Amino acid sequence: MSQWRTWLRHSMRWSNGVVQASALSVLTFCVVLPVCCHRLLYSYFFLKSVHLDAMSEDVLRDGLRRGQDALHFWQSASTPSPLGLRNLSRRPDLLVTVVTARRRDGHDSHYLLQVMRRLSAIVGTCGTRRCAEILVCDVEDGPLENRDARLLEAHFRVVRRPRQGAEQINPFEKEKRDYVFCLRQGWTLVRPRHTVVLEDDALPRTDFFSVVQHLLSRRFALQTLYVKLYHPERLQRYWNPEPYRILEWLGVGVVGATATALLLSAPYWNPCCSSFTPSAPHLLFFTLYFMAAAELLGRHYLLEARRLSPQLYAVSPATECCTPAMLFPGNASLRVAEYLDASSCGKGHAKDTVLYQMARALPGERSHSVEPNLITHIGAYSSVRPNPARPKLL
Repeated sequence: MSQWRTWLRHSMRWSNGVVQASALSVLTFCVVLPVCCHRLLYSYFFLKSVHLDAMSEDVLRDGLRRGQDALHFWQSASTPSPLGLRNLSRRPDLLVTVVTARRRDGHDSHYLLQVMRRLSAIVGTCGTRRCAEILVCDVEDGPLENRDARLLEAHFRVVRRPRQGAEQINPFEKEKRDYVFCLRQGWTLVRPRHTVVLEDDALPRTDFFSVVQHLLSRRFALQTLYVKLYHPERLQRYWNPEPYRILEWLGVGVVGATATALLLSAPYWNPCCSSFTPSAPHLLFFTLYFMAAAELLGRHYLLEARRLSPQLYAVSPATECCTPAMLFPGNASLRVAEYLDASSCGKGHAKDTVLYQMARALPGERSHSVEPNLITHIGAYSSVRPNPARPKLL
């Protein structure tokens, strides 16, 4: 028994590296991160049962307020924009087409008006000429008109899809056909060198055009079918089947472990008298420690640091989900329209899935995603799927 106690006292001394590693892990993952991250929506420590309902209501209220502000802005803008956004020039470097339809739910939030207000504010930030031509593509096919699109006619060029009669098609197929119509209309009207297509609930960030211009200046843009400018934040975690994220995750751990080794090797950076040495077991521990901390904190929040400069935005192979914001370099918009025309869409096989499969299956075609997102998805209410009375953030 005395030998056991002696061994236990020896093993539990603070100078023991295992004790120090265990204490650091418990302090980090059981105290510091839970306290700091319990309100972060995309962290593993987010207390969904405590905060989700209140945060969802706050977002709905903010969206309603922004929508009403945008409505009043456009109603009071009695004269056309001084930028002349209603007149489209031929062969522009970039055309932004905003696809819109009247929403059955959440129409008081006026998503389209919010998006167009933001675009009108940032389109003049590229120097002596505006950053892009802007086209509104109204695909409403119901008996009631899209009033928001009608309100914008004095300020932007608006094209409308002819009514399709009594043909009954599923909403996913209709969404695809509307998208194809808007792609072709944009090309027919102005023959743009590059095209961005936004859905009417994709609110661009203030650095939207500067990042798009930087992307188009890079070599990969000439060899890609499309670049996705948005991926849902909840799907941006490291623990993901995407191989590049695993490599990025490992890189975060190695960089963190190396930085820790350099700091703790200096006596004045070692106030707790750590027994750390630059050995393989210690480097492995800190690599796993930083990998775990980064995943539990949330990769989404680490990506935000890339917004410091357009050059820091990461380009990676495209993910499957969602098409609220898409960049089509060159004449890729015509190829995409042809590919979508040749496919049928339905539940579980929407246009984003079709595009993803096409880009992977067709020889010579590639697709990419940019991170972090260039738009904020403000559409709490879907125009395709059934909506709950009060949507939740997750």
